[in-house]
Amino acid sequence: MGTIIVSAIVAGAAVLAVRSIIKDKKAGRSIQCGGDCTRCGGGCH
Repeated sequence: MGTIIVSAIVAGAAVLAVRSIIKDKKAGRSIQCGGDCTRCGGGCH
């Protein structure tokens, strides 16, 4: 039973992480530079 609960928590965290990445990508932000292209020289877009 404990394994099922831990698996559900890990799966939930993974879903939230993927959802956050998709949301950031749609908003034009990048994982590499955080959306601040002055720091990465515009290479992220």
